[in-house]
Amino acid sequence: MTQLSVEKDNQTQALKREAFIKEVEIQDADLDQLKALGYTSNFDRTMSMWENFALGFTYLSPVVGVYTIFQFGFSAGGPPMFWSYILVGLGQLLVALVFGEVVSQFPIAGGLYPWARRLVGSRWAWMAGWIYMWALFSTVAAVAIGGAPYMSDLLGLQPSPTTNTIIAVLMIAATTALNLSGTSLLGHVAMFGFIAELIGAVAVGGYLLLFARIHSFSFLFDTVNINANGSYLPAFFAASIAAMFAYYGFEACGDVAEETPNASRTIPKAMRMTIYIGGAAAMWICLAFILAVPDVQSAISGKDPDPVATILRSALGEIGLKAVIAIVMISFLSCLLSLQAAASRLVFAYSRDKMIVGSKWLGQLSPHTHIPARALLIAGITPSLVAIIGRSLSNVTDAVITFASAGIYVSFQMVVLAALIARARGWKPSGLFRLGSWAWPVNICAFAYGVSAIVNMVWPRSPDSPWYVNYGMIFTTSLVLAIGIVYLILFRPHRHSDAPAGDAHRLHLKETPALDTK
Repeated sequence: MTQLSVEKDNQTQALKREAFIKEVEIQDADLDQLKALGYTSNFDRTMSMWENFALGFTYLSPVVGVYTIFQFGFSAGGPPMFWSYILVGLGQLLVALVFGEVVSQFPIAGGLYPWARRLVGSRWAWMAGWIYMWALFSTVAAVAIGGAPYMSDLLGLQPSPTTNTIIAVLMIAATTALNLSGTSLLGHVAMFGFIAELIGAVAVGGYLLLFARIHSFSFLFDTVNINANGSYLPAFFAASIAAMFAYYGFEACGDVAEETPNASRTIPKAMRMTIYIGGAAAMWICLAFILAVPDVQSAISGKDPDPVATILRSALGEIGLKAVIAIVMISFLSCLLSLQAAASRLVFAYSRDKMIVGSKWLGQLSPHTHIPARALLIAGITPSLVAIIGRSLSNVTDAVITFASAGIYVSFQMVVLAALIARARGWKPSGLFRLGSWAWPVNICAFAYGVSAIVNMVWPRSPDSPWYVNYGMIFTTSLVLAIGIVYLILFRPHRHSDAPAGDAHRLHLKETPALDTK
């Protein structure tokens, strides 16, 4: 071996030792930070920053969001509905910035629940977690039911309510099994789903814009005579609900905080990347679809119930359509995987603090995979029951599923409001990510956006339609709130735990011990 080879080998070994030492230091700092926050963790911290981001991206899933609700948005607002993606994206970015500041100081598994607990108190946190938990379960069911027709078409089966229900349950079972394999596989599968979805989104969108574009870019400003009482604005607000379905998921990055090294630094960054990249991908696909709609009036009137399939079949043919559906199914499955991971960590966090029935059983990690296996089973069984019940009670299930987005937005705003309350009490964030002098303006604007978004979602717009169309979101959200309040009053779960609560404003003088690796 030459002298040069020996020196290069020594340099390589030195770099490996340095990387190992830094990794150990980060792990020790993570454990010290969590211990200072009142917890110990047996999770495997093996999820890289990119895998954490991929989890948020696949939960947000621009392909799932745009493919499933494009017809709704386009029929409600026509081509200008595209611009709502920018406005909603900016609003949700404000929320993500607030969340980033909170998770940087409190990188605890379960996300919204422990954040609200430390910012305000255990009762507030219990209700925020309760709403978020049922919204997640409803979303899992909604995504599975939405993906079932695509899977049925891919397999060459004749779609029917029974077939779609069976496929939806099998999809949930498959992603539950994958989740049970552990954090490492979850991160790898999420990363694969992100890469496949992003490539598919860029490729399909690019092809449609280059070879199947029918309309000019000025078409994005054409209201095609859609108006309400002479004004287009109500139609635009209605169409913007489609964009609201495509801009949550970034909070899932924080749900797995105890599985991500140097979480105080990496998770706020992963949350912002989810908004940037996920939002850009959603806008790219939406733009391509709008400019390639062959029959605008049929798409708006509902005569064409699935304009996405019409566009793809016209541009790519049957074989090309099948290939796109295969990519779409990867997106649906990876989205389900991420949703279940988020839901299971929330249930685990609840149970670790003895805040829910069955806490002793649900608040344990598997000794083999170090993940909350029992909580994962709940995150698989409950949405499956929603899908099965929907086989014979479609209107009831539709109402439950519409709660998914409204419930997530309500629970988001409970955390955003909790941050405002904590700031008013004197909370000064001490994580590695801080908004500084922008904290108050960003927090206030995030809350104003969130409240207006919720009002827009639940606003009744079809006086001649059945009650559940106009008031389904209000009814299901009120029902979940009412059941949660009754549970809170009768069983007083907030008194079962001595875990820290409502102490954020008393911790501002203590810098978190997480390692700064800048």
